[in-house]
Amino acid sequence: MASDTTPTPLAAVRQPIETANGLPNAHYVDPSMWEEERNAVLFSSWSGLAAVAEVPEKGDAKPIEFLGIPLLLIRDRDGVVRVFQNTCRHRGMILVQEPKKIEGAIRCPYHSWCYSTAGKLVSTPHVGGPGHNTHPAVVKEDLGLTEIRSHIWFGTVFINIDGKAPPFEEVHADLLHRWREFDQPMIHGGADSSFVLEVKTNWKLAVENYCESYHLPWVHPGLNSYSRLEDHYNIAEKGLYSGQGSSLYRQIKGDDGAVFPDFAGLSDMWSTGAEYVAVYPNVLLGAQRDHCFSIVLEPVTQTTTREHIHLFYSTPQTDEALRLKNAALWKVVFQEDIFVVEGMQKGRSAPHFDGGRFSPAMDGPTHCFHDWVATKIDTYRAGS
Repeated sequence: MASDTTPTPLAAVRQPIETANGLPNAHYVDPSMWEEERNAVLFSSWSGLAAVAEVPEKGDAKPIEFLGIPLLLIRDRDGVVRVFQNTCRHRGMILVQEPKKIEGAIRCPYHSWCYSTAGKLVSTPHVGGPGHNTHPAVVKEDLGLTEIRSHIWFGTVFINIDGKAPPFEEVHADLLHRWREFDQPMIHGGADSSFVLEVKTNWKLAVENYCESYHLPWVHPGLNSYSRLEDHYNIAEKGLYSGQGSSLYRQIKGDDGAVFPDFAGLSDMWSTGAEYVAVYPNVLLGAQRDHCFSIVLEPVTQTTTREHIHLFYSTPQTDEALRLKNAALWKVVFQEDIFVVEGMQKGRSAPHFDGGRFSPAMDGPTHCFHDWVATKIDTYRAGS
């Protein structure tokens, strides 16, 4: 019989990188782990939901399902972007079925209860009987839409489902300081600057792969030809993000030599540098002098992930042909990763795989993510 001091699988994950194992197979293939991680990792953190640009104008509303929860992303009449549960407070009917502009109120199609774009219950027709639109037992002030905590940064809407996480600015203070020069308007490139990739893998494997540059020579030979492995460095301080940086970023150029305008006021580091980080749990960001990107990983099932990619620029006046070229370039890069993350997912069905080991020199960013996930789960179990 094992003694009480025998390390658990997660204890092995939380060891120093030199001796640590990766997360056990169960975290990629066991349905019970999927449910636990849903609560312990994704609902308790500031998870990525969407790009702000998906609701560009006042009244724009978009229904989004996040891990089975029906949500409504909306820009209210005052221009504030909000996230609500997409359910009527009367009988739980879904309010908005497809993206639309709310011209008046958000009206429930079941009994016509109506809500303002700020979530207030404003109308309850016949609730007191035919022709009586009020009832003492139905207090409108108490029955507004359930709002989900949200925060906007880097063109991305983050949400905290359980409502218990510290403020976003506190949680991510270190990264906000590191990328403080990008705290300025980011202009979404429009329809030609966003695309979606369907990937047959667990969402965590997409994070793990994005974190590190170790795979560049073999998976991204084109990218590696001008941004070599030796031009990269790890961003692997334990915390809530990790990733890689490049000291040799080269701007994309049009056929006429044109480039995108730089973001304003950047320091010299960004003249040839770029950084790519995973903001735990499920957002992948890229920062460069002339454009940035956000990838929101949507965990669809335990073995399928939808990657929502959005490209941002410093000004709305960017060349369309150059935007298309840039989007096509990044799409190739991200598609090159698909066979890797899908292959790792298949590999997690091998019963004798123990989670794998890490290269102390190259895998620091990925180990940081594994350690963070394991810590979140251990904390959740301790509080259950």
